[in-house]
This record gives sequence, C-alpha cells and structure tokens, in this order.
Amino acid sequence: MAMHNAWPMKALSIKNLTKVYSNGIKALRGVNFDVEEGDFFALLGPNGAGKTTTIGIITSLVNKTEGEVKVFGHDIDTELMAAKACIGVVPQEINLNMFDKLVNIVVNQAGFYGIPKRKALIRAEECLKQMQLWDRRQDIARNLSGGMKRRLMIARALVHSPRLLILDEPTAGVDIEIRRSMWRFLREINRAGTTIILTTHYLEEAESLCRHVAIVDEGKIIEYDAMDQILRKLKEEIFMLNLREPVDRVPDLGAYQVRLSAPHELEAQITRDQSLNGLFAELSAAGLEVISMRNKANRLEELFFRLTERKNNHESEIRSPGIKSPEIKSPGAIA
Repeated sequence: MAMHNAWPMKALSIKNLTKVYSNGIKALRGVNFDVEEGDFFALLGPNGAGKTTTIGIITSLVNKTEGEVKVFGHDIDTELMAAKACIGVVPQEINLNMFDKLVNIVVNQAGFYGIPKRKALIRAEECLKQMQLWDRRQDIARNLSGGMKRRLMIARALVHSPRLLILDEPTAGVDIEIRRSMWRFLREINRAGTTIILTTHYLEEAESLCRHVAIVDEGKIIEYDAMDQILRKLKEEIFMLNLREPVDRVPDLGAYQVRLSAPHELEAQITRDQSLNGLFAELSAAGLEVISMRNKANRLEELFFRLTERKNNHESEIRSPGIKSPEIKSPGAIA
C-alpha cells in the first residue's frame, strides 16, 4: 500500500541564511523561515532590513555567505536550474526592454525556460489577457503607464507557469484602482495553487492578502507566525464607529474608553481583555446605533513599530544593564 505524506510540501525553506558583503556590512544574520506550498506569505521590514537581499539569494542574483535555501526541495547550491524553473520574479525596479513590444517581451521570457515558440505565444496571450494588456500587445513598453508596466512584469513572470511567484514591491507607484485590481488577480492565482511571497511597504496589502508573515529588521527575523496570530499581539485597537444619529456627548459605557470625534463618529479603544460584542451591547443599552466601523490605523503597521521599539528597548537594556528608569515607560512598548 502506497504511503502518502500528510504534510504539505515546503515551497521555500531557508535555514541560517547569512550574507556579509565585501565592505563588511552584514545584510542577513542567520535568517530562518519556511513557506508552505499554496501559501500567500508576506516578508516585511523597513528599507535596508534584508528583504531584497533574501530575494536576491533565492533567485541566484546574490551569492549567500552561509546557510541553506531550498525551493520545492531543490537546493540552490546543487540544483540551481531546477530551483529557478519553479520561480517567477517581479522585481522592485522596472527592468523591461523599453523598446520591445509587449508580446515579444513575454515570449522571449518563455524562451529562457526552454518553452517552444508556438507554446510561448499561447502562454503570452493567456498572461497578457490575465493582466488586461492583450489589446496593447503590439505597443512598445516605453509607451505604457507605470501601472501597466507593473502588470507587464507580472505577465512576464508568469509565462512559464511558476509554482512560486515572488513579488518585490509589486504595487509601488500605482494608483489605488490598479492596486486593488492586482490584489484580486493575485488572490485568484493563489487560489489556483500558485505559492506567493510578497514584500511591500503598503502594509494593508499584507494584512489583506497574506496568511503568514515574517518580519525582518537589521537582517534578523523578529516575528514569524500566522498573520492572525501576529495581529493578536496588539495590546489594544482603536475603532472608528459611525452612528446613525448624531450625539453631543458620550454616555457612560462601563469599562470601555470611548470619545466623541464628530457628532456622528465615536473613537473606541478596545484592549485585549475586552470585546467588540461587549462594546456594542453597551452602546445598544445607551440607545446608540452603529451603522459602520473601521480600524483607525493599520494594525500591522502599528504592530511593526511596536515590535521594533520593543527590540530596540531590549537591546538598550542589555547594553546598559545597570541603568534603569522606572518612572519613564514607552507608551508603545509591548509588555
């Protein structure tokens, strides 16, 4: 009787990844994380944190100093071509041949993976149609808008049907409408089975799209977990509540801290040991009806700053173990 592995395959496995450049800069300091097949994974961090270096190593554009990288089980040290065949990359910088036609750009990319021209033309048509660029296929790339160039880069990355798609700041510089249409498309190909790794500075993208996240700072992973688990580490959240009827003051709502920010709008602070259901019960008892609600701030962005602040405070304590200031506490630090 055949035995089947009950565990999902790892699309990407990184162990003790280290990169020291010739000038002595340590870009990566023992990075470890896995991405399961079919996941939508966020790799987040500030500029210079090590995200692009990590992607460069995965895609063989940067040589690692130490560590192990496997793509669907293929070690990049011993099976580089097999690993690269599994990967499609949309880099941060636009690197198109600006004087070539869209269809040629995508077909030529297919040729790098050994796809015959007849099949490459079929795949190019499919990918350009997916990105709503088929009508512009005979245009040269320089005539496209910034958003269209980004979509063309995605079409190019997908032409060889990669199992792992890596997106490095894919929506940088594009407007909200194009960004959201790209979100819809990425969700669709992820549901169809493509594993996606996303780096972005638009942190609402990660919160909206990704199921797991690794946060890197100064070349180290400072958080690595499911997105919902990481968001639960927030000590409190602030919600904006729109009321059906205006009010001139906020009644007593028990343990809930609420203030009036406009006649139709309340600002409510919810701690970890409180619930929205309890707040709504208090509001209902006070005769206030809420018609809509939103987060005041991006939760992941707030969490990132708190995590880096906690790390910096911890390192400061290690460097100066004999100096303590109990009277002064950082309001954003996580206990």
